[in-house]
Amino acid sequence: MRVIASSIRKGNVIEQDGKLYVVVSAENIHPGKGTPVSQIEMRRISDGVKISERYKTTDQVEKATIEERNFTFLYEDGDGFHFMNPETYDQVQVSKDVVGDAAAYLQPDMTVKLSTHDVNVVSLALPQRVTLEVVETEPVTKGQTASSSYKPAVLSNGIRTTVPPHISVGTRIVVMTEDGSYSERAKD
Repeated sequence: MRVIASSIRKGNVIEQDGKLYVVVSAENIHPGKGTPVSQIEMRRISDGVKISERYKTTDQVEKATIEERNFTFLYEDGDGFHFMNPETYDQVQVSKDVVGDAAAYLQPDMTVKLSTHDVNVVSLALPQRVTLEVVETEPVTKGQTASSSYKPAVLSNGIRTTVPPHISVGTRIVVMTEDGSYSERAKD
């Protein structure tokens, strides 16, 4: 299916020169003078080579037909990450190259979207938000205002982020998986 370059997003699969690429990042650049362009960084599925391409925003690119299904994360071992289809109970093993940075956010029984082309898993989409526990941060200081001053914190998955001053060690918080930023205190 042919689409304009400006509509390509992270996680899309593009077919170019007979090879499949997963989009790692996509940015539309609008310079003050000249034509707008789409800067797309992609990873070739067959061998993991990263390439960067620039297209005019009106250029047509071939978006590969992929099938998206919900899977439940089971566990990780030396071979990769194991997921189960909740409808058929079929298990799928996904390599560490495909999972990439998302590995830090995977939790047992988490539902994720796996994108497949033919029978190969080409990308993984996490839920937008995950709940994690703060394991290390500076102590709460009395009298500190709830202004926009944030303090560094380490979460239970090892990710570093910044949190408001009132968050203490042991507090469960909701984090955006796209950039690891603090969203809110967990309601559980």
